[in-house]
Amino acid sequence: MTTVTAPVTPRERVTRLAAAHITALQRGYLTDQSHAVAALARLRRGAGRPAGQLPDLWALIDTGPLHDTPQGSRPLSESELTRSEDALHVALTLYALHQQSRRTGMYQADRPDRRRGLGSAVRRMMKPGEIDEPVHKRLVRAGTAPDLPVLAQRLRDIVVLLRREDIPLDHALLAGQLYTWQWPGGADTVRREWGRSFHAWHGKPTPAGSDSTSTTDTDKDAS
Repeated sequence: MTTVTAPVTPRERVTRLAAAHITALQRGYLTDQSHAVAALARLRRGAGRPAGQLPDLWALIDTGPLHDTPQGSRPLSESELTRSEDALHVALTLYALHQQSRRTGMYQADRPDRRRGLGSAVRRMMKPGEIDEPVHKRLVRAGTAPDLPVLAQRLRDIVVLLRREDIPLDHALLAGQLYTWQWPGGADTVRREWGRSFHAWHGKPTPAGSDSTSTTDTDKDAS
């Protein structure tokens, strides 16, 4: 019996590449490797800004794997490549901002028993059983952004709050969502995903930093 493997979608390719980049950066940063510390400092300058404004960052975000063609898949079109590159830029620069001055990993993979999507992260900033309208409004405003530069800026504001509260996020998942968001009808899809993630969080808040992982655990979860 022949097993048919489904082609890897462009969104999946963006998500996997973001996870690979962020895992390596996070591992290096948490072990105080100078190249990773310097890379995050440079990437932070791009948080909330369009990809083309800072050519200095091009060498830090290796998009070469997007030009490869996995078995059973097709080459990405020019429009797919552009959207993929822009999504990676936003996600990686936001991660760099999120990780700043934090000694535990702010990137953690989303999974059924540990929700780390954007909606869940925003929900965790609220008291159990209550909706903090100003915080919730930030998520709503992000979902209604008219274009990617505005969305990136509004997400930057959310990430600053998450960093303050030591709440981690799946930035690789976010990268895939940012890719989808740029296509016609994609914003509706992503808004539904953020809303579902928001309502998926039912846990009680834990003391700051207590559910963050050590370097070893973070690397395992992010792989």
